[in-house]
Amino acid sequence: MNLNFFDQFLSPQTLGVPLIVLAMVLPALLITTTTGRLIPNRMTTIQAWTILMFTKQLFLPVNKPGHKWAMIMLSLMLFLLSMNMLGLLPYTFTPTTQLSMNMGLALPLWLATVLIGMRNQPTMSLGHLLPEGTPTPLVPVLIVIETISLFIRPLALGVRLTANLTAGHLLIQLISTAVLVLMPTLTLTASLALLVLLLLTGLEIAVAMIQAYVFTLLLSLYLQENV
Repeated sequence: MNLNFFDQFLSPQTLGVPLIVLAMVLPALLITTTTGRLIPNRMTTIQAWTILMFTKQLFLPVNKPGHKWAMIMLSLMLFLLSMNMLGLLPYTFTPTTQLSMNMGLALPLWLATVLIGMRNQPTMSLGHLLPEGTPTPLVPVLIVIETISLFIRPLALGVRLTANLTAGHLLIQLISTAVLVLMPTLTLTASLALLVLLLLTGLEIAVAMIQAYVFTLLLSLYLQENV
């Protein structure tokens, strides 16, 4: 039993082995691999269609040199989606509620987009730090502000994903605890709370999917600025 509502976000261990390692292996097990058959089955057809539509939608505004990132972005999207959905199952743990893990994904990928821009088009990349037509007295201030906003991007990526998933899980646990406490005495109130819990669970499923897409979409927009 949890001693407090935040115990659900502690990384569980079994025999001293963190279970987050097993959770991170799960996405690779869910991907259906293609076979040598001439006609694929329904699962591989749906998977290929979904991957094609997602890649086309994500890289529509990105220049052609940025299309090399398609496999990285697709892998990241599938990984985040499976990790977010994993935490909605009973007796499981959500790795993406850990800020350290989300920052470990956001920081290297953001830095890679910045370094690509500095290598391929340094003038344009540095030009983003100073909008065109800025009055001369405001130039130093705007450069400082734009530099801070540039370096705050990975922090915003990690914190956004962590905060959205953490808030949803806390609400689900609060309402489920209220249902268990009120069920013996206030059955009608507990039933209404249970209905809210079911609706909130559906909303949390949508949030888990949307946040994985938003994380990947923002990275693609950062890539677009630097290719």
